[in-house]
Amino acid sequence: MPAPRLLIPFILAAAVSVFTGCTHQYISNTDVEDSDLNRRVIEYCELYRHAVELRSTARLLEMADPSYYEDGGNVDASDDLDYAGLEAYLNNEFKQTRAIRYEIHYRQVSEGRKDTVLVDYTYSASYKIPTAHGDVWRRRVADNRLSLARQGDGFRILSGM
Repeated sequence: MPAPRLLIPFILAAAVSVFTGCTHQYISNTDVEDSDLNRRVIEYCELYRHAVELRSTARLLEMADPSYYEDGGNVDASDDLDYAGLEAYLNNEFKQTRAIRYEIHYRQVSEGRKDTVLVDYTYSASYKIPTAHGDVWRRRVADNRLSLARQGDGFRILSGM
């Protein structure tokens, strides 16, 4: 049964509003809304990503806030990591790899507590490790969150490396 002629304009208006009313611009290749802050955050995180690929402990330490702390995602304090232990951790991890390919899909940038910014993302880390049978590529895909402290016009990583 066709819709009554009086309802047709309302149906068309509803359809148009569905397709145009909630449009958001997103930063290319992300699920993150385009804004000045979000662009600066993603640019900073890309510097982090490149430092991981370069296995640059020095650069990652420069990016880390002096109050960096990682709790390992559990209640066991033996795997917690502060800024003082970060260098040894990074050097050990990078020494065990021959190459790293680190891709990030940014899902969300949000305001945290106490002037922090939270970056939720999914990463795909491919890394080449030496074995008794030669170098072998391994891959890990997981979700992660970087917590960033605002510092002037920039940021420092509080946790999540």
